Amino acid sequence: MRWRSCCWILRFTQDDGFLDLSVFIRIIRGQKAFPRAISTCSVCAVPASKLIIFDCDSTLSAIEGIDELARGRGPRVFAEVEAMTTAAMEGKIAVEDVFAKRLAIIQPRREDVAAVGRQYVERVEPTALATIEQLKAAGWTPVILSGGFRQIIEPLAAHLGIARIEAVDLYFNASGDYTGFDAKFPTTRSGGKPECIAGLKRELAPARTVMVGDGVSDLETKPVVDLFVGYGRYTERAKVKAGAHAFIHSLADLPGLLGQ
Repeated sequence: MRWRSCCWILRFTQDDGFLDLSVFIRIIRGQKAFPRAISTCSVCAVPASKLIIFDCDSTLSAIEGIDELARGRGPRVFAEVEAMTTAAMEGKIAVEDVFAKRLAIIQPRREDVAAVGRQYVERVEPTALATIEQLKAAGWTPVILSGGFRQIIEPLAAHLGIARIEAVDLYFNASGDYTGFDAKFPTTRSGGKPECIAGLKRELAPARTVMVGDGVSDLETKPVVDLFVGYGRYTERAKVKAGAHAFIHSLADLPGLLGQ
């Protein structure tokens, strides 16, 4: 079993002072014997957390945020953007080939982002909240990892009790007009999600890492996770279903799948 950290518990037999930090460090390093003032030293190991990472669009919520932003610009823009999103999600074109283009067509305003954020919550996957609460109680740390936009996802994350969001920031001027996005964020390009997960693993040193998602960009994470779970409640993609370690149609199936 892997351990992320340990805590040292020292009990003193006298009340005449504290152990100097430099002495304590030397004791840990084996450079100095324990002073007689210390009667016991015990080590308790804290197990590393288990990391469960969720895609957002068409997984935690029924909608694709970028498509809903496009819908507000009329049927022609919606059809154009939706076609690009679908092609990217199915791996027919690279994410980086359409990421900036879709936003340039839509020119979303800050108020549009807020409206779609509310839609995420309104159309949340019906078993998501209860499932995430159950997994957290079993020692899993949930994270949202998305090629979508942080500001849109934040209301849904708050609703689900998920503290960590890895997603793309949108930029606006003082009037709320769109000025750009964080083009350096990994999920704006193919292979970005595995890169993000590698960073999370370095930071958190989880005992186990699981990814759940519906798209080809999610499937790309399979080599860097212990379990990739394909998700098909809203859109069942043949490539994802064929490549996943497991495939589900309800998030309520996750605890059983993970042995909780």
